[in-house]
Amino acid sequence: MHWVFQQSLSPDGAPTSPSTTSSSYTDYTQPYQSDSSSSSGESRPFKTSYTDHPSPALSSSCSSSSTVGGSFALQGNSNSRLFHLLIACAEAGEEKNFNLAEAMVKEIRSLANSQAGVICKIAMLFAEALDYKICGIGHQFNQPYSILLEKEFCEFPFVRFAHFTANQAILEAFAGKTRVHIIDFSINQGLQWPALMQAFALRSGGPPIFRLTGIGPPVSDGSEYHKRIGWNLGQLAETIGVQFEYRGFTAESLDDLDAIMLQVNPIEFGSVAVNSIFELHKLLGRPGAIDKVLSMVKQMKPEIFTIAEQEADTNNPIFLDRFTKSLHYYLAMYESLEVSAITQDKLESEIYLGMQIFNTVACEGFNRIERYEKLARWRTRLGSAGFVPIDLGSNGLKQAGLLLSLIAGNEGYTLEEDNGCLMLGCHTVPLIATSAWRPGN
Repeated sequence: MHWVFQQSLSPDGAPTSPSTTSSSYTDYTQPYQSDSSSSSGESRPFKTSYTDHPSPALSSSCSSSSTVGGSFALQGNSNSRLFHLLIACAEAGEEKNFNLAEAMVKEIRSLANSQAGVICKIAMLFAEALDYKICGIGHQFNQPYSILLEKEFCEFPFVRFAHFTANQAILEAFAGKTRVHIIDFSINQGLQWPALMQAFALRSGGPPIFRLTGIGPPVSDGSEYHKRIGWNLGQLAETIGVQFEYRGFTAESLDDLDAIMLQVNPIEFGSVAVNSIFELHKLLGRPGAIDKVLSMVKQMKPEIFTIAEQEADTNNPIFLDRFTKSLHYYLAMYESLEVSAITQDKLESEIYLGMQIFNTVACEGFNRIERYEKLARWRTRLGSAGFVPIDLGSNGLKQAGLLLSLIAGNEGYTLEEDNGCLMLGCHTVPLIATSAWRPGN
């Protein structure tokens, strides 16, 4: 049985009519109860995230620090010149020497267009972003990522790694639980969850009753977006014998929500997990937002709070420092696309990362949402908010190592454990950090 309920709320939380334009969030609720005796109608395709299931039976011989490939460095006089021109251009822009900066942008474009390689792609993107910033029109590029781009980006090893390690941690936290509720701060078409569903179905003693609450950004097709997610996941759940319910919310920002809106009921669903994949950093430019969301998570009393963030340092208010660190980070990120065994739709992933670069370099204030911070800062922030870490452990490392060998090829990637957290990198440069937490006593 399928049903859809749409409700809009005004910023003060009061219900309004569906036509109200000032709503802070919209709730698209679609429970899906598995019923093998009922007709499901026309079947829509669903897509598993990356592997059959994150089964605890998976293992590999990875050590606590598994490295594939060597270090990445700029090679050749042209590449070195491009790199130094970019830094000099950023410095000229900060010193308001706009004529010199514009001349350097032109030189960078000419030099990058005359050759190929990762550094040339990066140079063009950073030069264009600098041009936007110099001209004072960076805010015009504050565009939301398309659903298609996010979907293609999820195919690459670093995103699959984040999904896999979060799923494995959730699966272990829910061992023996009969009714489970996951709140996903980054639903992204539900691509993370087919693998976990299959793991639930294979679990000794049978699968739990599974409620998934998905939160996503505003999209043009509104309720249809969440209906598709619920339908596709529901079709899979029915096929493999998992009783499943999906509830979808659309929000401009996570701090527009609260625990009551998300209908977390510890009596009905005693075991709760909260999952955030590349979302929390977007709150750092909104005063008080991250504290509000972490407080909301604590109110839900989850068994586990899984987090993945890009291991970058792009929240520095000093532009030149932010620019230089971003240049190094995205150079390694683009190199990871080059060494990946997955070649399909690489262009879309490059576009997705290019939009991150534009936002980081060209935008300021509320328009700059790509405010990544490193794992050490997140540890401090979460500890101060009353969370304690959950060790992802050697088992998680081994299984992530096996996944990496299957999807990323054998060159360029590094995998290591960092005090109970897992980090994926390329040519010794950390790119992604995953961690798990729970509220302290």
